[in-house]
Amino acid sequence: QVQLVESGGGLVQPGGSLRLSCLVSGRIFGSAVMAWYRQAPGKERELVADLSSGGSTNYADSVKGRFTISRDNAENTVYLQMNSLKPDDTAVYYCNSRLTTRVATYNYWGRGTQVTVSS
Repeated sequence: QVQLVESGGGLVQPGGSLRLSCLVSGRIFGSAVMAWYRQAPGKERELVADLSSGGSTNYADSVKGRFTISRDNAENTVYLQMNSLKPDDTAVYYCNSRLTTRVATYNYWGRGTQVTVSS
């Protein structure tokens, strides 16, 4: 069974930094695309960043240059380093793992961690 558990959220002042972690259990980590999404109140869930098993990254325009996604395959963990945080970054952040096989695509989600940027 695949499980994703996020940690590292909290309250931070504008301009501050946080690092989110997502621990993945199950035998998919090395083959899956790992991603972070976020959902602010009243808004749809949006992709923040993703990272392929080969190391390719993709970022939302709103976070380029401020956020960095990375993975530690030995620890089955994906990280999201968030710098220069803005109030607009306030949201619940979700870890996602997407595994594509010849017959199906499997999506797994964590429960989310709250990030609040406020003075």
